[in-house]
Amino acid sequence: MNFFESIRVSLRALRANKLRSALTMLGIIIGVAAVIAMVGIGNGATASITSQIQGLGSNLLTISSERSNSGGVRGGAGSSDTLSMMDASKIQIGTAVKAVAPVTSTNAQVVVGRGNTSTSITGTTQDYEIIKNVTMTSGHFITKEDVDSSARVAVLGPTVVTNLFGDANASVIGKIIKVNNVPFQVIGVTTTTGSTGFMSSDDMITAPITTVQSRLIGKKTVRNILVSASSADLMQTAQDEITATMHKAHKIQAGKADDFTVQNQADMLATMQGVTQTLTMLLGGIAGISLLVGGIGIMNIMLVSVTERTREIGIRKAIGAKSMNILLQFLIEAVVLSVLGGGIGIALGYGGSTLAGKALKMSTSISPISVLVAFCFSAAIGIIFGVFPARKAAAMDPIDALRYE
Repeated sequence: MNFFESIRVSLRALRANKLRSALTMLGIIIGVAAVIAMVGIGNGATASITSQIQGLGSNLLTISSERSNSGGVRGGAGSSDTLSMMDASKIQIGTAVKAVAPVTSTNAQVVVGRGNTSTSITGTTQDYEIIKNVTMTSGHFITKEDVDSSARVAVLGPTVVTNLFGDANASVIGKIIKVNNVPFQVIGVTTTTGSTGFMSSDDMITAPITTVQSRLIGKKTVRNILVSASSADLMQTAQDEITATMHKAHKIQAGKADDFTVQNQADMLATMQGVTQTLTMLLGGIAGISLLVGGIGIMNIMLVSVTERTREIGIRKAIGAKSMNILLQFLIEAVVLSVLGGGIGIALGYGGSTLAGKALKMSTSISPISVLVAFCFSAAIGIIFGVFPARKAAAMDPIDALRYE
């Protein structure tokens, strides 16, 4: 009996027990689908976090003041008053540094007519537009003249426009809004960017830092200083220059603790990607256990099948079938079950990943490599767990098999 005849006999045997074949494939289907879905969700989470961090700014470096410590209770990063506008002015724009923008922020009640909302007020300078890749729907961003003159002007996020005026497309340029009862003139509206995972730039008002300091906060300190490196390759150079400048400005001697921290966007991105990739591998590994269980299920069912078909094996051997023919038949049955189950599992995994992405409101990413690995692994499961039952069938003595009841 040739190879193709063995395939035909194997498929006929599987069709004769459709329900058992389907239940045997179920473990492989669930395993492959789980692996595909988990890896897809993990890859999507990695891509989403990468996009969010990159959306914080171009080649971003963030200088923060040290944490405050009051009565033994430590505040959040940037809670102490160790940074100033002077620190920002001393950071030189050059080969490694593209732009510098000091930032301070507060929450305030904003009112216009019957519109009323509580939102975040960010005080900064004109370079914030470059660092944060801000784009405008209408009007313009704050200018150097606005900062120098402490102008009471404001740039609104689209969510703020909706909350105050009831329509994101409302014409608001030139309108007067009151921020904690201080009047500000609207000079621009930013485009929708969505949440970065840390805060939403859509639900934020941007104003000159000098105005926010004098009119809303009442102190001249700066919460953060944002710096954009000229390129990704120069981020470490820029960080070293910034650190040296800050040491000199704050008169920090060698060996003394810094009263500031410099966060590198590239380091943050690499750390987060490492965490999400590890979680993806963990989820894929856990899901892969069900593939192993499915393989054990195939072996169990094939052993039952060998026992049930003992007389059939004896008859085939008695009329001339070789041990290799018997081994090949049962091995083909196991591989067909695992490969067919793997194919169905890939389809279900893709659909499950898509549905999970929609439910979690995040994108999912299924790589061809993960599909290929899952499919090859399912085929390997059929071969590995099908060998023992197939060898048992092939090793049967035809006389003993014919006498089997």
